[in-house]
Amino acid sequence: MDQNSKTIKLEEGLSQKEAGEIILQDYKLACLSREASLLGRKEVLTGKAKFGIFGDGKELPQIAMARFFKNGDFRSGYYRDQTFMIAIGQLTVQQFFAQLYAHTDVEAEPASGGRSMNGHFATRSLNPDGSWKKLKNLKNSSADISPTAGQMPRLLGLAQASKVYRNIKELSDSTFFSSNGNEVAFGTIGDASTSEGLFWETINAAGVLQVPMVISVWDDGHGISVPKKYQTTKESISEILEGFRRTDKKAGFEIFNVKAWDYVSLVKSYETAVNLARQEHIPVLIHVEEVTQPQGHSTSGSHERYKSPERLAWETEFDCIKQFALWIEAKGIATAEELEAIKKEAEKQARSEKKSAWEAYLNPILKEKDEAISLIESVKNDFHNPSVFETIVSQLKSNHEPVRKDILSAIKEVLRITAGETSEARSELLKWLSNETILNQKKYSSHLYSESADSPLKISEIDPIYSENSQSADGRVVLRDNFEALLKKYSEVLIFGEDSGKIGDVNQGLEGLQEKFGSIRISDTGIREATILGQGLGLAMRGLRPIAEIQYLDYLLYSLQIMSDDLATLHYRSAGGQKAPVIVRTRGHRLEGIWHSGSPMGVIINALRGMHICVPRNLTDAAGFYNTLISGDDPALVIEPLNAYRNKELMPDNPGEYKCKLGIPKILKEGNDLTVVSYGSTSNIVIQAAEYLEKIGIFIEVIDLRTLLPFDTERIVGKSLNKTNRLLIVDEDVPGGASAFILQQILESQSGYFNLDTSPRTLTAREHRPAYGTDGDYFSKPSFDDIVDVCRSIMNESNPEKYLI
Repeated sequence: MDQNSKTIKLEEGLSQKEAGEIILQDYKLACLSREASLLGRKEVLTGKAKFGIFGDGKELPQIAMARFFKNGDFRSGYYRDQTFMIAIGQLTVQQFFAQLYAHTDVEAEPASGGRSMNGHFATRSLNPDGSWKKLKNLKNSSADISPTAGQMPRLLGLAQASKVYRNIKELSDSTFFSSNGNEVAFGTIGDASTSEGLFWETINAAGVLQVPMVISVWDDGHGISVPKKYQTTKESISEILEGFRRTDKKAGFEIFNVKAWDYVSLVKSYETAVNLARQEHIPVLIHVEEVTQPQGHSTSGSHERYKSPERLAWETEFDCIKQFALWIEAKGIATAEELEAIKKEAEKQARSEKKSAWEAYLNPILKEKDEAISLIESVKNDFHNPSVFETIVSQLKSNHEPVRKDILSAIKEVLRITAGETSEARSELLKWLSNETILNQKKYSSHLYSESADSPLKISEIDPIYSENSQSADGRVVLRDNFEALLKKYSEVLIFGEDSGKIGDVNQGLEGLQEKFGSIRISDTGIREATILGQGLGLAMRGLRPIAEIQYLDYLLYSLQIMSDDLATLHYRSAGGQKAPVIVRTRGHRLEGIWHSGSPMGVIINALRGMHICVPRNLTDAAGFYNTLISGDDPALVIEPLNAYRNKELMPDNPGEYKCKLGIPKILKEGNDLTVVSYGSTSNIVIQAAEYLEKIGIFIEVIDLRTLLPFDTERIVGKSLNKTNRLLIVDEDVPGGASAFILQQILESQSGYFNLDTSPRTLTAREHRPAYGTDGDYFSKPSFDDIVDVCRSIMNESNPEKYLI
């Protein structure tokens, strides 16, 4: 049911018939959601679900909030917002239980296709082909994550998008995404989670940016078992945020306090707060106090262990639904008997929808079980010792609530028992297993990357065009002119970061672009990497194309949690329902100093599966990757080489148009003796070493990987090994960092070990961070001399007499 169709005008009185009907609808909804929570806990404790976390105690404030949530608005929330999602018409109780059971059908469980734990809500922003729906006509929820306060950085970007749409003329009446920037972003968070740095960083950034967001803090007095005296100074988030409150002279937040059980005040507070955010484009915080938690934190424990008898008694008395019922009776809207009848009706509905969800989840698995039993019995009939199958078949038959693991494990045991046997029945069993493996791959592993027609993996290489008039220029100029071409071509492109605006970034790759395109499209931010990434994430979820700049690769770690838990997983965990094609721009690798020359690539490539990782060796290639990625619909990280900005490169005649294809390494120098693989700045040093080695009769093949994710989709390295039979990987990361991944890809995925005549070698940085200065670089990272020496050593191993060391 959608609670937004009518609005209660409290000043006109709540006893009139229409208002009374709305109030009773709200009461039924509160009871329905509460019963879903109570039943959900039982389903976990009886073993039908693995884990449960529920929104009981927060029903009334969420109903009030939902009343003012309009089409086009976005939620970035907390895993206890089930009542709100039901109230805006984007969740049914059956879907709630489908998620609890991990139903993999997005028709049954549209939030995540069974991939997220219960309480992690999302709406489907994309059509089945990966194209955008008309988000301005929908009530939207970004996909939830479990890390507390992790939803806050994304909230900032969702709210900022409204400001962009309102102020960029070409976008102000966006066909799909906005109605003149009138949308509000709604954030929800538990009170204890406001202790997280991500919350504070978002609060500060929202106050600076003045964006239309409404943050609700659900305050139940605890963070799991820890009371708020250990969580928050003065035990009140609203009190300590008073310094953020706006004044007549200075911008800031509006702050409201309201009790979770006070229906009238809740509706008034949300109406005022949302109107302020929507009309004035300001951030608002609503501190919802005296929230109860009838079932405790989750199914993992009991709150009786840490709450006093007095607190538990108070929670029973001030339960929001009980107080709502008392108020309804006092106002004469309904009698106690009428309210009890409404409650019973809601409970009956919840039980019915739970039953339907369980049957819809279980029936397809039971069908698969029956098919498996039939196939196993056919194999049994052909086998010389059928008795060995009895236990397998009987256990499977007696399992009335199986999971797919039970079925596949039984089949694989049968296949192990019959190894070496040949029969038509066994072949049919193998065929069935193969088919199920494909189906389960789709159920559990699809959509890590875009599968749409706009996937950047489908974009072909377009070479830079040069002519007799092409001039040599600093690499930064090549990059700057390419960014200018993209900004002219795409009105939805925004670039922002520390020092990105007025001075055109610290390396002048954006020089003068703010003057040409304005301070909304090219903007400075504070020193706050997590929310820079959050801005990009939220903006991209609303159809914009942000390039979010993290000034140095070493500082990417500040935003890595949001990139890993949220951005990189979004398309996967929504089962293709949402996307955020953010391009994260940074610079790194070789320089001088511990925190300006790091290369934590092993961390990055293992934390960011779901993003493309581009590691160009020069800025022409970097620009080519930006051009490719802006044409696609996946998130990506581009690491510009720090020492390339002042190096001379030939200026292409087609900025904004040439493209580097993802996953295709480039052979920089051909050779027959040894394959040397590297990426980024180090590839340039390998080229220098190759030129020297050629003079002494060693001809190495130099391969620049260009992207680590995806990795060499055309097996170029493997083909090179077929010729040279020797491998060296040169990596700026620590030992076993990116080089371990590269080795696994070459030796295992490309079967490179077949072609090796000598042991593969890696040449990496030292285990420590790079020391400062020229000598620090020389003794910390692979140098020209190191590369030459290792190459000579490898060749000496195969022919000591020819290749002296």
